[in-house]
Amino acid sequence: MATKSRFERVAVGSIVIRCFEYDRMVAFWQAALRYEIEHADPTGGFVILRDPDGRGPNLSVDQAPIQRSGKRSWLHLDLYTTNQESEVERLVSLGAGRYPWRYDSGSDYVVLEDSDGNLFCVVGVGEDYA
Repeated sequence: MATKSRFERVAVGSIVIRCFEYDRMVAFWQAALRYEIEHADPTGGFVILRDPDGRGPNLSVDQAPIQRSGKRSWLHLDLYTTNQESEVERLVSLGAGRYPWRYDSGSDYVVLEDSDGNLFCVVGVGEDYA
């Protein structure tokens, strides 16, 4: 039995969000993350957005064929920021909705929802994190 002599690295290359409101979702997440289009399927329905600085993982938006009511995505994003209040306001101005979450005392996050109803969090982090 052969053993591998070197470590093989595995990393998150892209986080995929399946959605129904495809055009709105692409516009929202591109503006929210300040990402650029890396690849767009010429027939539509799929795009890969990338961090222009190359530090964050890609975000892919994939159009679902049929909308199922009452079903939220099992995947959500946590967006880290050193200026939570202004970032929440910026995201709301882009079309995010405020979600009526029951927060514990001292919570460091705010729950929002994108144009497809998927929840995501805006987490306040210290200056030393960035």
